[in-house]
Amino acid sequence: MPVHIPFRRSAAAAALVAATLTACGTQQGGEVRSAASAAASSASPQPSFSPRPLCARSDRTPEEIPASSAPAPDEGGDRQEAGQGHPDMPPNYADNHAYRMAGKLTEEARARGEASAELIRGELEEAMREGDLSDERLKKALKNLGCGEEHGVYVGHGFYSVHTGNACVSGNASQDGITSNVHGAYIEPQPGTGPCVRNQGGH
Repeated sequence: MPVHIPFRRSAAAAALVAATLTACGTQQGGEVRSAASAAASSASPQPSFSPRPLCARSDRTPEEIPASSAPAPDEGGDRQEAGQGHPDMPPNYADNHAYRMAGKLTEEARARGEASAELIRGELEEAMREGDLSDERLKKALKNLGCGEEHGVYVGHGFYSVHTGNACVSGNASQDGITSNVHGAYIEPQPGTGPCVRNQGGH
């Protein structure tokens, strides 16, 4: 025998079911949107640059360090050499050699780099007085200041380079004297060396 449900009760039940389904749909949609937002956040690009550790640290403040008068590779020397404004060079020569440019340094980074260069020259001058400027001795001099592989140290045939965490310091060591140059890391350094060695190749 069929059972008849009063209309008002049926309408109330239908409304309750609809409300429940609507609420569930909202919650599920919220969960989907929340999951999508989380996925988008995790997919956002993260900075890949990790600053190098510091070495050859000086106790002097940047204000106490005199500015160097030596030209640095990031102050336009390379671009002039690359042929900018030279009538005999193709117009795109400078752009094709921009990879040989060194990065810009802030005034503070340059000052701290100059202080590190002073310490490095002191260590290398000690090696010069000993009469030993071999690659191993130059590496040992840099190691005395805490500069190792993690600082991009490269030494070869009297040339040395290191990233102190603030700037590149590179130069030459010979019995004629010790030179040093403070500059930014190169955009594309010489393969197999370190961040402070200028690329000798070409594009």
